[in-house]
Amino acid sequence: MVREDGKRNFALREDGDESSVFSGNTPRQAALKAARRLEPASSESAANETELRLREKGTDKVHIYDGWAWEENAPDDSPDWMPGDITEANVSKKGIEHLDE
Repeated sequence: MVREDGKRNFALREDGDESSVFSGNTPRQAALKAARRLEPASSESAANETELRLREKGTDKVHIYDGWAWEENAPDDSPDWMPGDITEANVSKKGIEHLDE
């Protein structure tokens, strides 16, 4: 279901449980938000991939991504309220499944 602002809602599925909902214009945008919640590694090359399964609300589609997160230093021109280390993330799409429920 698309909202008035064009964003769609995606529920993160973990063992059949949908505890978190992420919104975005595309499934990848929601997957990036979910990946930033993963435990960050010290660098991108040291990060472990984790499978993320996002069900698009109102449909039977489950978008499957591999996601990983790592810590980086904040940019030099960052605002005062921003912490010194920030979490970066990336995802790679594996495919789409359709639920039989």
